[in-house]
Amino acid sequence: MLEKVVIANRGEIALRVLRACAALGIKTVAVHSTVDRNLKHVGLADESVCIGPGPSAESYLNIPAIIAAAEITDAGAIHPGYGFLSENANFAEQVEQSGFIFIGPTADVIRLMGDKVEAIKAMKAAGVPCVPGSGGPLGDNTDENIRIAREIGYPVIIKAAGGGGGRGMRVVRTEAHLANAITMTKQEAKAAFSNDQVYMEKFLENPRHVEIQVLADGQGNAIHLGERDCSMQRRHQKVVEEAPAPGITPEQRAQIGKVCVDACLRIGYRGAGTFEFLYENGHFYFIEMNTRIQVEHPVTELVTGIDLVREQLLIAGGEKLSIRQEDIVLNGHAIECRINAEDPDTFMPSPGTVKRFEAPGGPGVRVDTHLYDGYRIPPNYDSMIGKLIVHGPDRATAIARMRMALTETVIEGVKCNIPLQQRIMADVGFQLGGQNIHYLEKRMAEQKEQAALGGS
Repeated sequence: MLEKVVIANRGEIALRVLRACAALGIKTVAVHSTVDRNLKHVGLADESVCIGPGPSAESYLNIPAIIAAAEITDAGAIHPGYGFLSENANFAEQVEQSGFIFIGPTADVIRLMGDKVEAIKAMKAAGVPCVPGSGGPLGDNTDENIRIAREIGYPVIIKAAGGGGGRGMRVVRTEAHLANAITMTKQEAKAAFSNDQVYMEKFLENPRHVEIQVLADGQGNAIHLGERDCSMQRRHQKVVEEAPAPGITPEQRAQIGKVCVDACLRIGYRGAGTFEFLYENGHFYFIEMNTRIQVEHPVTELVTGIDLVREQLLIAGGEKLSIRQEDIVLNGHAIECRINAEDPDTFMPSPGTVKRFEAPGGPGVRVDTHLYDGYRIPPNYDSMIGKLIVHGPDRATAIARMRMALTETVIEGVKCNIPLQQRIMADVGFQLGGQNIHYLEKRMAEQKEQAALGGS
């Protein structure tokens, strides 16, 4: 068992990790920037270390400072949470080389899955269904690139090999625009990811985003915990997530889940991970693997009863998985709304002091947040300030509970996106379930147009 863990993150996920450690009797070290001294988990941790000023590059992305914090506090392991350094192979490597345990996969696996071209090759070799594509990076031969695009069939999408989070991609619908799109995506990829390799895939017009949660101990044991639907997105960023995914049959779940488990065993995966797929016309198409805990992990926890962060800690401590596939039974339905400190209409971040915060309650309601009255939200980081998660015996009940929970939630002093989440929960299309990844943006555009017409 681990004895002391450095939590190399901030906000709600840092508090989530701290609580999991406390439940296992593991001591915690909170690292923080100068603007994050008043974070809730910093006050609750057994020890805290300031690792730099507000900008992420000088604190939460400062690898030497984080490792030094582990050294001076005599910690044994480092949990990266999500974001920041959680999928940085160099960080994982330096943590291990410094004599600490990295709570996650090996650096080699992170590196493999971080390169989208190599990840797709590895998944194809493991039998995971992938989107038809170039099968490797595109070269500079325009005629060859045109041939590949014709073979795939338009529309196609050009993606950066080192990209992620919706960045470094461009849809091409006609041959006349192909060469320029490849050139521009390469330039953007070089600037954003220091890697100008790009690849080509078939662009699916109306897919859903369905992902499979896995756990593996790196000792020959792996399981899946069902799927999540994350199709409610804005600019490729998830807004609402739910489990299980509407319309996915038990047979489909078992089949794609086994494929992911087999892939974990093949690549020697360790820890919690997520296989992300586009799902269209009954078929799954692999797009990437996230080698960390995800923002939306609570919906899986609520329908399976499995504490994923606890399992991460146990696996990192050298324990074999104690959960078998037959132990995983999906119970009811869970929905998560991301709560962001931003204008619900313009989406501009809204940092500032939280003058009043009241969390909702009631059956099946869970709130993951670091907010409290008087907390000052700094302008330096992502605008997400919490997650509102509900569970019910069925999807209709979960939606009803979420609508009530959103109504009960009070956040004063800063703007937040609760009005947007309320509109989503009230939307007939969302209530029907099974909408594609473009649905939310189309509905928002329609509502904006209707509002403009109503005001003219």
